[in-house]
Amino acid sequence: MPPSPLPPAGEPSVERGRPGASPGTPSSPGADGVRGGLVAGGAHGPEHLRPLTAIVLDALGDAARARGGPLPAGGPEAVERSTRALCSPVLPEEGVGPEAALGDVVRAVAEGAADPADPACVAHLHCPPLAVAVAADLAGAALNPSMDSWDQAPAAGVIEELTTTALARLVHPTAPAPDALITSGGTESNLVALLLARERAAGGPLRVVTGANAHHSVHRAAWMLGLPAPTVVACDKGRIDPAALDRALTGLAGSPLLVVATAGTTDEGRIDPLPEIARIAERHTAQLHVDAAYGGPLLFSEHLAPRLAGLERAATVTFDLHKLGWQPVAAGVLAVADAGMLAPLSLRADYLNADDDTEAGLPDLLGRSIRTTRRPDALKMAVTFRALGRRGLGALVEHCVRTADEFGRAVDAHPRLRLRPGGIGISTVLFRPAVADALSDEAGDAVVALVRRTLLAEGRAVLGRAVAEDGDGRSRLWLKATLLHPNAATADLLPLLDLVTAAADRAVGESAADFGAGEAPAADDTEAPETERLSP
Repeated sequence: MPPSPLPPAGEPSVERGRPGASPGTPSSPGADGVRGGLVAGGAHGPEHLRPLTAIVLDALGDAARARGGPLPAGGPEAVERSTRALCSPVLPEEGVGPEAALGDVVRAVAEGAADPADPACVAHLHCPPLAVAVAADLAGAALNPSMDSWDQAPAAGVIEELTTTALARLVHPTAPAPDALITSGGTESNLVALLLARERAAGGPLRVVTGANAHHSVHRAAWMLGLPAPTVVACDKGRIDPAALDRALTGLAGSPLLVVATAGTTDEGRIDPLPEIARIAERHTAQLHVDAAYGGPLLFSEHLAPRLAGLERAATVTFDLHKLGWQPVAAGVLAVADAGMLAPLSLRADYLNADDDTEAGLPDLLGRSIRTTRRPDALKMAVTFRALGRRGLGALVEHCVRTADEFGRAVDAHPRLRLRPGGIGISTVLFRPAVADALSDEAGDAVVALVRRTLLAEGRAVLGRAVAEDGDGRSRLWLKATLLHPNAATADLLPLLDLVTAAADRAVGESAADFGAGEAPAADDTEAPETERLSP
């Protein structure tokens, strides 16, 4: 029979040796008052959490209704003012109590949130998390395992192993011994990938070669690791130009090389020509890393996985699940084709993974990350995977891709908007108001930027911005909609188009003097009503 749990702080303990006594250390006396009922774990923890969770859920719902849209109106000053009013002082001399503190702070952060669950919140690779994943995250937070030693995370370590094994096999289905690490996201995954490539390199400093479309974290990782600045090769329509890559690698002959390709660029959602890049890398004996932080979850779909053909030939792959995976931040993964590649991360710290403990059979978790203390992020992934299965996840990915295609067609059919030529990138749609095209390049881009800021300030929509090549080869500023909502329909997004056109008319009218006489087209009198907000 398992030993009885310790009573929580604030409840009397029984001395050892007496009937019913706990075998653990008794709690300290005088634990009532401030300390009473504070701990979330243990046998009594759920009872402490239950009323507090109810306060959180009520505050979330009330705040979302009060906000009434994808983000608060009024811009940064208004948000700061309302947040300070509820949360200051953040460290009072005397506490206000858990109920009041939760009610105020959660209300403040929720009323002042950019809510990715709102269909009009489409600026970034910022997904609405699934309820089942959030619930799993609550369990992880309450239990609070730290994934750096077995005695802090006995079962959580097993769940992480099951999860990483499944993800490694998804990315490298034919590799004999693939593996994966849980990371905080694409930036950490790219850093570790470059670190591992540096450790495998021989005959000089590793030279990184990547496209102009690469995520900024590739350049930052090279700097952090003391590597030469990456060689940047030209892109054609947002994707690495294979001929330019071949020339760059030829010019670096004699150095150890790492090619970094991208499967799902941040600005355009483009996927580099992976099969051709893999062939070129092999011909130059270069290692290959693919940043598939955005596009990796296409692998869940049998229909969409062929878009990532060639990914399996990469030595390392970045794969995020807090984008097209609907997990609460953080949920990053680095998959490797061969588990032996992870050897450089091995580290011995006697208090965490002493040799004799490891020899006695305690699993060594320390070499599973460049971090020491880290959350059990695999727990929410495992729950989601088991809940939905690969087909269920694939269906959600397909929904987002299909919705982006439909939204793109709606933009293209709109008489006052223009879709960027070249097709949709995964679930990213670039477009701009037609009135901007009637102006000079600089003035037109200014209108696009002003439309975005106007909708942000009014709290009506969260659109992104991206500088990308137009059909004539010139770079222009575009509004960006990154569609990651797992069940928002195209009809939920269509009001966004009218919001953009009305804001563009106002932007042109307000800025006509700056654009010069005769340059600004006449704006309609139509304007989105003050109450119009795109919400579920």
